[in-house]
Amino acid sequence: MRVLLDTCAFIWLCSDPENFSHDARDFLAAESGWELYLSDASVFEIAIKSAQKKIDLPDTAHDWIQTQIGIWGIVSLPISQEVIFASTGLPWHHKDPFDRLIIATAAQHEIPVMTPDKAISQYDIDVIW
Repeated sequence: MRVLLDTCAFIWLCSDPENFSHDARDFLAAESGWELYLSDASVFEIAIKSAQKKIDLPDTAHDWIQTQIGIWGIVSLPISQEVIFASTGLPWHHKDPFDRLIIATAAQHEIPVMTPDKAISQYDIDVIW
């Protein structure tokens, strides 16, 4: 099964997995054939928050993200123009532009999103948490 990690799910997977819900942990433990995906929107968000000192990473954002993608075998999903335009057409349940890009990416690729963000579950996509 394929699953798109939102930004905090990616960070928690890599550094603080006990923050995952029981359902999310059970999913990851039970799904031996899952493929993890990460939107470039999350990469952008982490890089910005790291540069602003809003999150503390053990390395540069670039090196930490690339290392974690390699460790977990995560597939990167680029932010296409189609995703950008789709994100602007979504209902405004969520105003965060990074989350809107993640939602549009999930919809475009028909992939569920692993996220604790309740606002994301208001969209017409599957959410695992």
